[in-house]
Amino acid sequence: MTGLARRQVLCFGNELHGDDGFGPAVGRALAELGLPGGWELHQLGTRGLDALALLQDCEAALLVDAEAPAGQPGRLRERRADELGSEASLVGHGMGLGFVLQALRAMPVRPGVLRILTAEMAEVRSFQLALSPAVASAVDPAARQLGRWMQEAAHA
Repeated sequence: MTGLARRQVLCFGNELHGDDGFGPAVGRALAELGLPGGWELHQLGTRGLDALALLQDCEAALLVDAEAPAGQPGRLRERRADELGSEASLVGHGMGLGFVLQALRAMPVRPGVLRILTAEMAEVRSFQLALSPAVASAVDPAARQLGRWMQEAAHA
């Protein structure tokens, strides 16, 4: 593909670790709402290398992930890439969103629009298959926020 042409929503997270499954849950909710034409939805889990391929020749990208607990579980925040340069703030996926953000700095062509939506986790829990109530209640609002961002990008 030449030039900027694709629009991507990339959802990160590990559903086997409780609130870290926020990104995949938002992806499912967004799929139910439907995406505007020209947008693609990808459930990446912790596969940052796959994300880099999707971000090449990308006009706009919306990234979704859980954020480490800090006292306000379920709080949604739009984050800047330079705020989230380390995996520590993103719960430590190894090669997940933090890796992607670091690698993007070295890419010759970056997405024209890059927006990141996070939800603060209640706690980090391994081998917990459900979201905490606070994070679960943030899933639908997050999907609606992504929908608004997609509409804004279409009119930009």
